[in-house]
Amino acid sequence: MRAIVIGLVLILIAGLASAQTPPPQKPRGQMPDLGRPTKDDDKLPPLDFDAYFLGTWTFEWDLPEGALGPAGRLEGKTVYTALGGGTYQAVTDATGPTGKVTIKEIFRYQKGDKAITREVTDSRGYSYKERGTVGGDLGGAYYIYFESDPVTINGKPVRLKHNLRLTAPLSYRLAASVSEENGPFINYGNPWWRKEAK
Repeated sequence: MRAIVIGLVLILIAGLASAQTPPPQKPRGQMPDLGRPTKDDDKLPPLDFDAYFLGTWTFEWDLPEGALGPAGRLEGKTVYTALGGGTYQAVTDATGPTGKVTIKEIFRYQKGDKAITREVTDSRGYSYKERGTVGGDLGGAYYIYFESDPVTINGKPVRLKHNLRLTAPLSYRLAASVSEENGPFINYGNPWWRKEAK
């Protein structure tokens, strides 16, 4: 009888412990579950920069030969942090064909205007500023389209375009293109960033 009582107490304790520890949350997109199909007049919620970006991301980027440097693989980590007031910082530490690379970015997000600016300082010897708009669709994907001011890199006038495709809670894809000396924009790679889940 005593063994049965002890067994019941242990089962009760185990049940209480499991009831107090909620299961881990699966990552979710930012579009709320409407409980119905979307309609053409449904409103897309503004991008929640904090919920999406803050944290550590890893990436691999196969770079072509061009104005930004030699061809080869650039890989490393990007850490996004909030500075307050709609301002964010991203610091990338990576290794590429020329060795160690550090890229520092400051984002200023005007959520109500769906506008964002990005100031980039690259340890390979150049800095530039981009302006962009934030769009999306009712499927829960968001897009940030940036275009830079003209900048001189390695003695050449260059313009850059970056299109961030936020297609899943733990990954986004970058489509980069570069114009040298006012020529056409050329594809500069389409790397994925993947978030380290908590």
